[in-house]
Amino acid sequence: MRVAGWTIIAVVLAALLLPFVLPWSYDQIDWDGVRAAPLAHGHLLGTDSVGRDLLARTLIGTRITLTVAGAAALVALLIGTTWGAIAGWVGGRVDEAMMRVVDALYALPFMFVVILLMVVFGRSIVLVFLGIGAVEWLTMARVVRGQVMALRQRPFVLAAEAAGAPHRAILLRHVLPNVAGVALAYLLLTVPQVVMVESFLSFLGLGVQEPLTSLGILVHDGAEDMDVAPLALLVPGGVLVALVLALTSLGERLRDWLAR
Repeated sequence: MRVAGWTIIAVVLAALLLPFVLPWSYDQIDWDGVRAAPLAHGHLLGTDSVGRDLLARTLIGTRITLTVAGAAALVALLIGTTWGAIAGWVGGRVDEAMMRVVDALYALPFMFVVILLMVVFGRSIVLVFLGIGAVEWLTMARVVRGQVMALRQRPFVLAAEAAGAPHRAILLRHVLPNVAGVALAYLLLTVPQVVMVESFLSFLGLGVQEPLTSLGILVHDGAEDMDVAPLALLVPGGVLVALVLALTSLGERLRDWLAR
């Protein structure tokens, strides 16, 4: 868990701070250093196929990927917690109807939903994380619903109801604080899923658009130049793998600790 935590901290700090001290920006082209080797022309990791610094683009790509993933995960947390809490608390036919909506959305192909949003509203980074978050909330809703249903019959909740406390106050003061830990654990597990989804969308050309970049775009571009510039694939690919493994490990450890 410590290794995962320090890995995440190191990657986040590098993505936030190092671009300010590098001599090259992520979109600056070095016309004399196209596909430059590492350390050539002042480029620590070399350049890509159009002469842009690979380290700078990897750092900015990591920042964009984490921003999109974090924003989408927060959207999923907000929608999923609200939906699951209402369904679990009200119960009955309302619960059944709300969960059938969740089941129906589970059955829809995710890529179809994202492509439809892109066609209707156009491409933008805001739409990317809204679209991803609007689908990734489904699992969160089921988890929160189960927790709320379990807490619904706990003595302190029944005592609050018997005292005449309004349902909204009981949810906000007694139920949701007890659900927060589990929701946080699944939020950490949602982030690596969103990172992979964003990278896949960018790999297909449906995510972040130039001149911005993301880890998915860098992996796509690196795969095309793998024969002549292997670092163009290995560097962003390595960062992506390290992030997903660290976030998944941290989320699973937190979930297991809360389940004890």
